[in-house]
Amino acid sequence: MTHCVAILGAGIGAEHLAGYLALPDRFTVAAICDRDEARAQPLAAKAGAAVVAEIAHCLGDPSVDLIDVCLPPHLHAPVTRAALEAGKNVICEKPLAPSLIEADAIAETAARTGRRVFPVFQYRYGRAVTVLRALRERGMLGAPHVATIVTHWNRNAAYYANPWRGTWQHEMGGAVLSHAIHAHDLIGLLFDPIESVSAMLATRINPIETEDCAAIAMRTAGGALVTSSITLGGADDVTRLRLVYGDVTVESGSAPYTPAAADWRFVARDPSRQDALDALVGAERRPHEGFAGYLEDVADALDGRPHTAVTLADGVASIALAAAIYHADRTGERVRLPLDRSLAIAARLAPA
Repeated sequence: MTHCVAILGAGIGAEHLAGYLALPDRFTVAAICDRDEARAQPLAAKAGAAVVAEIAHCLGDPSVDLIDVCLPPHLHAPVTRAALEAGKNVICEKPLAPSLIEADAIAETAARTGRRVFPVFQYRYGRAVTVLRALRERGMLGAPHVATIVTHWNRNAAYYANPWRGTWQHEMGGAVLSHAIHAHDLIGLLFDPIESVSAMLATRINPIETEDCAAIAMRTAGGALVTSSITLGGADDVTRLRLVYGDVTVESGSAPYTPAAADWRFVARDPSRQDALDALVGAERRPHEGFAGYLEDVADALDGRPHTAVTLADGVASIALAAAIYHADRTGERVRLPLDRSLAIAARLAPA
């Protein structure tokens, strides 16, 4: 089945469009919705799509079955819920919502309308993650023990010239939410769900409201320990993961946007097992990567095929973790997950 898509927002929407165009048998892009026609027109020309200025036009188009929300973060939750109410399935860029309570409301709306929401975590898609998941399924890795995450990017005044960036009202969070969220998602996918969090956050690089540096310590449900170092004051953009399992240590490359597209290092703790490990790593096929891989999984999910698509529960979990990190920093406490929804400060991202 070919799904008909309207992309809302021509910023990161350009990256999404490239993914759709790589899958012409699965998707047709009908519209690019953006009030800046000059920005939207080149994308529309690539897809043979219409340029529209109003979201309502896309929600009311009966030919469109999938709405792709690529708008500024404060619009993600209300537009996602409106699209669900209009009978559409939804792809939503991160972050899903400004609070855990609002993420729960999206889940309620999806359940009531019978429609699907697919949060965007394209870092999951690439040969390296495919290999790692396959090794875990075959019992080759052993128990997760320790992981380190480095998210050291370079964001300067030009980046924050966009008026919605760096504000609690519009971006809803800083480097924790906008930059490290993808790597944190990989920990839940490749290690275990996070069970507790301690955090120190700071604004040291740019004159903005939200944090641009962080040092975070986490414990998983299985007892593994994870550290996450974040800054937007790096000389370049680096995302790196090192995952230590009982039998294998795994280290990513440093590519900031597509870390799983590179070949990662898989080192057996027992050298006699290295050849067998190398053979399994080399045998895994290279799937579509990044947005194309993500979108292929979305199509499979919508068509009832086997898939590993990102779920709405994954998106809600990402908001819960971000809320726990902010709460831990503000209170100086070690915060446990799942969060108590009755604690309002722990359920939202922005400060009270």
